[in-house]
Amino acid sequence: MKRVSVFLAMTLILATPAVAQAAAWYVATDGSDAVGDGSPGNPWATITHAVDNAGSGDLVLVAPGTYNGRQRLRQQFDTPVTVRSSVPYAARLRNDDGAALISFYGRNIVVEGFDIAHDPANTTPLVIQVQDLLGDFNGSNGGTDPVVSGLVFRNNIIHSSTNNDLLKINNGAENVLIEGNLFFNQSGSDEHIDINSVVGVTVQDNIFLNTDARPDTSSFVVIKDSNGSDDTVLGTRDTVVRRNVFLNWYGSSGQSFLRLGEDGTTNFETVDTLIENNLMIGNSGDLMRTPLTVQGSDAVTFRNNTLVGDMPSRSFAGRLIASPDNPPNRDLVFVNNVYSDPTGSMGSEAYTGVDLFDAPAGQTESALLDNNAYFNGDNAIPQDAGQAVVFGDDASPLVADPLLPGQAGLVPPVWNGTSFADGSSTIGEAFEKLVDDYGTPAAGSPIIDQADPSNAALKDILGRPRGASPDLGAVEWLDENERIFADDFEAD
Repeated sequence: MKRVSVFLAMTLILATPAVAQAAAWYVATDGSDAVGDGSPGNPWATITHAVDNAGSGDLVLVAPGTYNGRQRLRQQFDTPVTVRSSVPYAARLRNDDGAALISFYGRNIVVEGFDIAHDPANTTPLVIQVQDLLGDFNGSNGGTDPVVSGLVFRNNIIHSSTNNDLLKINNGAENVLIEGNLFFNQSGSDEHIDINSVVGVTVQDNIFLNTDARPDTSSFVVIKDSNGSDDTVLGTRDTVVRRNVFLNWYGSSGQSFLRLGEDGTTNFETVDTLIENNLMIGNSGDLMRTPLTVQGSDAVTFRNNTLVGDMPSRSFAGRLIASPDNPPNRDLVFVNNVYSDPTGSMGSEAYTGVDLFDAPAGQTESALLDNNAYFNGDNAIPQDAGQAVVFGDDASPLVADPLLPGQAGLVPPVWNGTSFADGSSTIGEAFEKLVDDYGTPAAGSPIIDQADPSNAALKDILGRPRGASPDLGAVEWLDENERIFADDFEAD
């Protein structure tokens, strides 16, 4: 009996198909696409060639150095292929003729650890572009057409555009993840990220900032639909913006950290957008229109966000508008947020009237404002009776000092090519430092345990579970004992 069992077991093992092992391929500045074989000793020269020759699940390791020209991600994989800088931020992608990295036909490709920017001599738009040119339609046509999807941009430094956006995702692409990156310095009347007529984009765990005056630049992130029926997506859908830090505003006085809708189309420009656990730091003295603009949008939830600092602006909480062609905003929810201006100048800068929201009558059909915290130094919370959404609409407001840190001494984590200005060694470390130093309330803060659990984000900005009695704002306050065990490691 024992011999039979062993025989059967061996037969089953031999009959089981071999599982293909993922391969590792190598790219270096001294490699060759013509005669290289992708091995460590004989690497290829470009990411384009490496991805063209990779198989599902493979890893492409890119050696330190500068890679000039355009890299293309144009293959489709069932299991994601990862393209990784072998030393974080040491592989630099540059182009003096437009985008340094594009994906118009790719599917399931991860890009990790690069420094990506324009060459200073560039005059052509965009640093990175993702759009769908894969099938017969631009967009999936309701799931019937192949579509560019499954792209991931993780732990990259994306910066210094000389023309237009840092990252544009448009024309029907789907399911793109933008995670753990540092963005700074777009150019012209454009954005860090333009999310435009697409489905299922998630923007999380990133840092957004600029380093100097750029008065013509637009919002850090815009979500909209500019091209109507040119693709199969009408209104950017199912977008998530969570666990990001926004700071160092140096842009146009008419723009925002985050903007939904911009082009005044006859359709809703965004549909089903979740914005949660973001930290918006008002450390700059430059005027912005407002931290958040919502225009011609449907089903927007803005919850557990922290807006803190002087934040010179014409409306501190948001601007809710619709152009003459837009449908009015509909089903907007603002809950469990913290709005804190300790200087007492909330929404009073450079504008007639003092506003929490700019929300002209007739431009927002339905909005819920509930269970938020407000602090305006020694002054009352502004309330302009002429607006469609006002402070008095909040049925359960908490008006108190949330005991958030000031921004004195804040050093933005700008990358100089070899190191971060704040002393961090990684983007993740810089992110946590910003959250700990400028977004975390002191012990005894009145915002602790005051969120509405039924409308709260399940985790906080650092990914920690909120529990049954969640806090208002982006950060879940933990006492020292809780901090020791929150991530199974002892706190610093």
